[in-house]
Amino acid sequence: MEVERNASPHTLRAYKNDLDEFFIFVKKGPETIDLYDIRGFVASQSKKGLAKSSVMRKLSTVKAFFKYLCSEGIVKANPARLVPSPKIPKHLPNFLSIDDTATMIEKATGIGFSAARNKAILELFYSSGLRVSELAGVNVESINIKQGMVKVRGKGKKERLVPIGSHALGALKTYLVERLLIKDDTRRSKTKNTPKDPEALFINTSRERLTDRHIRRIVVKFARLTGIEGAVGPHTLRHTFATHLLQSGADLRIIQELLGHASLSTTQKYTHLDIQHLMDVYEKCHPLAESQK
Repeated sequence: MEVERNASPHTLRAYKNDLDEFFIFVKKGPETIDLYDIRGFVASQSKKGLAKSSVMRKLSTVKAFFKYLCSEGIVKANPARLVPSPKIPKHLPNFLSIDDTATMIEKATGIGFSAARNKAILELFYSSGLRVSELAGVNVESINIKQGMVKVRGKGKKERLVPIGSHALGALKTYLVERLLIKDDTRRSKTKNTPKDPEALFINTSRERLTDRHIRRIVVKFARLTGIEGAVGPHTLRHTFATHLLQSGADLRIIQELLGHASLSTTQKYTHLDIQHLMDVYEKCHPLAESQK
């Protein structure tokens, strides 16, 4: 998975943990495992109260593992092939209104390094629809201010270029100045073992690259300051980016490229629209609705 599929360290850890848990449950080697062992494992995970999506991921791990063993000739047949996957209910992506998004970003306005950095993070999320791991991995040299583009590394270590809007560019320019002026404050570092990263775009006051978790806390902080109800995180801003583009008439294929989705089917979940937008389109396009109006 690491070499041939370019899977991320997070994905590798998740797969390893799933397999460890599976073999602790079955207590036997791969050659003697059958269909009923795997079904028993799936049932045990469901009894633990895990979400169907989590159970599905664990089963997918086991299926992928046995498919590999079968292709390598380690086992003669794939016992996981006939295990049905649990049906997962589809949930519409959570996204913010334009007003809430603007208010949230305005809350980050302030003076100094931290304020400039936080505003640049929120602006870049909403402007470019990056994943939190992509934003955390952006380097200074990845930003092209003149062209208004950012180079990011997405899933499978695939690189892509994403446009940056004018508001985000302005916030980044301000932050880059503050970033040059920041003094190395090692005393305030909470992660003294973390090496300094001169290439990282978003850093703390000790010049360490911000982690996914730190960036997520920043987003949650300003969502709460704005008074937005419900769970809001970096992926909410990614959903918001895609939804607002679609509502403004952007082509689904373009949104797919911007988000870095390998398949258009992944992007199609953004075809949900608020009821007012649906009514506007209906009244504009349907002959009877137009005549009644």
